[in-house]
Amino acid sequence: MASTTKDAYYIPHKAQWPIFGSIGLSTLLAGFANYLNGASYGSTMMIVGLGVLITMLFGWFSTVINESESGIFNHQVDVSFRWGMAWFIFSEVMFFAAFFGALYYTRVLSVSWLAGDESFSLGTTKELLWKGFTGAWPTNGPGHVGGLEDGTFHPMGAWGLPALNTLILLSSGATVTWAHWGLLAENRAQLIKGLIATVILGFTFVFLQATEYHEAYTEMGLTLGTGIYGSTFFMLTGFHGLHVTIGAIFLTVVLFRSARGHFTAKHHFAFEAAAWYWHFVDVVWLGLFIFVYWL
Repeated sequence: MASTTKDAYYIPHKAQWPIFGSIGLSTLLAGFANYLNGASYGSTMMIVGLGVLITMLFGWFSTVINESESGIFNHQVDVSFRWGMAWFIFSEVMFFAAFFGALYYTRVLSVSWLAGDESFSLGTTKELLWKGFTGAWPTNGPGHVGGLEDGTFHPMGAWGLPALNTLILLSSGATVTWAHWGLLAENRAQLIKGLIATVILGFTFVFLQATEYHEAYTEMGLTLGTGIYGSTFFMLTGFHGLHVTIGAIFLTVVLFRSARGHFTAKHHFAFEAAAWYWHFVDVVWLGLFIFVYWL
């Protein structure tokens, strides 16, 4: 049996939730891949995988919360949680760095090479491969892949919904910090108000991004299949939107726990983990706004 004394490092036994999570994620991913390839059962697999994943989240969250509130986590466990969250965020930084690297390679290197830039080739590439290709960004490639009926598309500007979403996300970073100050001051009302504001702002961001996507697909000819610009745009902003959704759900759980009286000024790592994650998505969005929307 696992020890429940504060002097021992708590190790859970017979944990079934990790395997449930693996099954759910694998089924969801396989379903999504089949859905993209036109398989009729793809959407069903996605729903089943999502259901398993949600069940896992409820079960695993409940287990860890009960363990934390029962007082069986000592200082060593707390340090382990902090290192685990820090390495997780680092892995997410590397994840987005790969996509930013792909964007850099496309814009600065490959498009210029196809356009015959002598800095990257002998100047003959353009004549041999795509004569007349100018290499301007944004582009859906020399073949005008995707887009409207004539192969054109409208790039997403920076000063509409993206600018509003930037203001919303930066504001949410301030409200979660304000909530943290309330927790440290043992002001639970401030903690709860700050979390409510952060959760509302987070889900508002997701809603506005969905609105932006709908406009892109229905009016602008900008889709995931609109050449290299469309694919990099939706991969970067889409994965970021997924992270914002996860972070908003994370903060919602923290909000419910706060309303139930969980966390103290000295014992609140779950809140800190959610705040770290939220500040991470803030910083990534600033990079997205500058390099994807603005420049």
